[in-house]
Amino acid sequence: MRATWFIGTWLMPFGFLYSDFVRFRKFLYRINVLKTQRLPVPVIVVGNITVGGTGKTPLLIALAKLLQDQGFKVGIISRGYGGDAEVRLVTANSDAKQVGDEAVLIAKQTACPMAVAPLRVEAGKLLLAHADCNILLSDDGLQHYALHRDIEIAVIDGERRFGNGYCLPAGPLREPIPRLNSVDFIVVNGAKTEDREYTMQIIGDTAVNLVTSEQKPLAEFSKASKLNALAGIGNPDRFFKLLSDAGLTFTAHSFPDHYDFSASDINFNSTVLMTEKDAVKCLDFATAQHWFVPVIATLETAFTESFLSLLREHYVR
Repeated sequence: MRATWFIGTWLMPFGFLYSDFVRFRKFLYRINVLKTQRLPVPVIVVGNITVGGTGKTPLLIALAKLLQDQGFKVGIISRGYGGDAEVRLVTANSDAKQVGDEAVLIAKQTACPMAVAPLRVEAGKLLLAHADCNILLSDDGLQHYALHRDIEIAVIDGERRFGNGYCLPAGPLREPIPRLNSVDFIVVNGAKTEDREYTMQIIGDTAVNLVTSEQKPLAEFSKASKLNALAGIGNPDRFFKLLSDAGLTFTAHSFPDHYDFSASDINFNSTVLMTEKDAVKCLDFATAQHWFVPVIATLETAFTESFLSLLREHYVR
């Protein structure tokens, strides 16, 4: 902890420079030196102001299902992190090496038409040219000002919050904390601390076999004599905590976010639990010992009501 504090303090001047650059770049968009493009349907951005996992993907999936239940024709666009940086349509059967692991997971969970591109505007244009969508959800992209957005939702990790409060590289912030004053909604993955925040809980109590698709209550794995767990996500500790809270004892293996797994990475001669995001990259070489734990985001009723109310305003305008 002391070493982290020392490094953050030493890098603080660079964090200030980064913060100034972010503000100047946003100013250029405001005065139209850099251009923002508006797509012909409302765009909702779900993102964060910190690096690392905050729970953004489960929230986006929950919003997609909420909007579908309300009768909207939902399309999803993303940068496609971990993919090959091409403009592509995405399906549940797409290659994660081409479109990114999160994109495959989102397409699988929502069954929504989806596209990825380095520039989300291009992803939106491609998707609208090939699918009948009347609303778009942007996976991440809070800092992608080239795309006009009608609603912004920022996700915060309730445990880590904003770290030391510094911008990159001195701290975890992509943008200064006051950026949250301009978003429409702040959703906290965990316990909220401010009145304007809404809580979100991540639930996962079932495991699914990668080969047979068999499902088991997660608690049953507490009987395993030997258990390994792996996670290549932004915040692996959150996944390991979910397993610990279910009463499981295991050996944890952390990998970098968007890690490109091989068979040797997941073979431990024992039962293995992993995240669903990691599972989409391991299907080709998984065995019956491999299970993934799907999670869902549960949202406050107050949030869904306020969100749908604001969205209807954009459709009236």
